[in-house]
Amino acid sequence: MNLEYFIAKRLITGNTHKISISAPIIKIAITAVALGVVIMLIAIATGDGLKRKVREKVAAFNGHIQIYNYDNNSSEVSVVPVSLEQNFYPQFKTITGISHVQAVASKAGVIRTEETFETAIVKGVGKDYNWNVFKEYVVKGRLPNYTGELNNEVLMSTIMASRLQLKIGDSFMTIFLKEDTKAVPNQRKFKIVGLYDSGFEEIDELYLFTDIRHIQRMNKWQPNEVGNFEVFLHDFDDIEEKTNEIHGETVATLDTQNITNKYGYIFEWISLFDFNTALIIGILIIVGGINMITALLVLILERTQMIGILKALGTSNWSIRQVFLYNAAYLIAIGLLWGNSIGLGIIWFQNTYQTFKFPNAKEYYIAYIPVHIDVITVFVLNIGVLALCLLMLLLPSYIITKITPVKAIKFE
Repeated sequence: MNLEYFIAKRLITGNTHKISISAPIIKIAITAVALGVVIMLIAIATGDGLKRKVREKVAAFNGHIQIYNYDNNSSEVSVVPVSLEQNFYPQFKTITGISHVQAVASKAGVIRTEETFETAIVKGVGKDYNWNVFKEYVVKGRLPNYTGELNNEVLMSTIMASRLQLKIGDSFMTIFLKEDTKAVPNQRKFKIVGLYDSGFEEIDELYLFTDIRHIQRMNKWQPNEVGNFEVFLHDFDDIEEKTNEIHGETVATLDTQNITNKYGYIFEWISLFDFNTALIIGILIIVGGINMITALLVLILERTQMIGILKALGTSNWSIRQVFLYNAAYLIAIGLLWGNSIGLGIIWFQNTYQTFKFPNAKEYYIAYIPVHIDVITVFVLNIGVLALCLLMLLLPSYIITKITPVKAIKFE
């Protein structure tokens, strides 16, 4: 049996330390580690959860990657059509990691009612449109159905409907100007069948969803011509790599753009979460380490006579240091156990019931605080905390080498 581990185990399981002067200090150290782990888990879960939710919302309107004609210059409005007869549509077979490709077209319009008017980007979608990523944002009514005959059903945002004083079932006129200003504008009458609210006010106040066939007819396009393609990925972390791969697989007349470039200001903002989370983790590990150093020094002071006896028996300084490092690792493990139990419990509760809300939902694009954490992250965090705390304890444990057997045995 490992001698150092055996001695440490006897110290841990013994009753002496429970009534000694070190007992409250040890409890404080364990509590500090546990609270630190709770805060670190919550910081990671909320930061990652908010990043994921924001990315999901932006992707719901644009896909992860857009493929469009160079002449459109990545504009919100489709000007030059793209043929559906592409080797990547309806499935991108030459590149892995792509979950869905859909064809869309957009046109600028002015919605007019008897009392007011609003400008809008009317986004035409078809049978291939992935409504699954959009379902959670529909707050009233239903999603429009574009699988059959051409109809006038539209999905409007709650912000736009409020400004226009419209509700589910109401009809309204939309005017679409032509490039030739002298030409008579196109007019379409639409009916609201659903209202959505994504939380992105700057996006919600613009987008209105309709059948793509309306856009094709107004632009005098063929049924196989669309404005652009939207590509969805399995893993957002591959977005830059897949953007380059897709650009290489498409013809020279087509260009690609991903949402991290299109909405750079949003992704620069959410990238700050990683720095803030790393800063919080660093501070908490230092605080927990300092508490463990204090506890270790008290344990050494309390066991000075034992250290002297072990030295007199010929035990090396490193072996004695290992005894106390084993003891410290046990205390850290208790703190980690409590911290993980409480922290993961809070995360599960928030993920299930969404109790905690943002005071100002508009600033974060979501009403409640989203959370997300995976098993690998929890494992790495626990191993990292344990390893860093033990590394911090190596230096204070060096004090054992300065204790002489004669003085230690006489120590009171």
